[in-house]
Amino acid sequence: TVTETVTSSVPSEAPAAVRLYFLRDGKVAPVSRGVDAGPALGRAAVNELLDGPEADDEGVQTAIPSGVGLESLSIAGGVASVELSKPLSTERAEAQLVYTLTQFPTVKRVDYGADAPVGRRAFEQQTPAVLVESPLPGDSVESGFEVTGTANTFEATFNYELKDASGKVVSKNFVTATSGSGTRGTFRFTVPYELDEPQDGTLIVFELSAEDGSRTHESEIPLHL
Repeated sequence: TVTETVTSSVPSEAPAAVRLYFLRDGKVAPVSRGVDAGPALGRAAVNELLDGPEADDEGVQTAIPSGVGLESLSIAGGVASVELSKPLSTERAEAQLVYTLTQFPTVKRVDYGADAPVGRRAFEQQTPAVLVESPLPGDSVESGFEVTGTANTFEATFNYELKDASGKVVSKNFVTATSGSGTRGTFRFTVPYELDEPQDGTLIVFELSAEDGSRTHESEIPLHL
């Protein structure tokens, strides 16, 4: 019997948008997925994760082997206890599961049969230097949209650019996270821009090398502007 205590305020008949964490260049990368809402929202998210990326999830892969199923899921005291039909054999696969479940406020750590329950901090090596968690690839945004996520960069700083459909930079700035230089911090900033008509665009986040000023840890998020 599968038990589930993640709750949602969304009516049960309405789909809810959740984040599924796959991999891009070996690092966790969130995509949006609409799932049936209700009290089993967490279980639905894990099942979608186990199903793997869809055709329109461009550029992402999964380290979770095919055929892995969810046997049970229960949450108590901030810990999600998960039983899978097969064990996860790599840290990348474990990172995908932990990141997906800890998006929910009731989950801080995940117990999937390892030595002890773990949270996101255990997977720093599987996390990009700048992890944008909102907006997600394919989202529609308006001028002044908010960008949130976490970063672990030199002196806690990184840069962003917003490009329009032609590749022209329509907004850019630098960002300072709450911490960096070995300690992951959070960030929140807004992106103003002016365009004559709606079009596709790209948000690019990157760190500038302290040695030569070149771009490092670059990540692109396609958006509808």
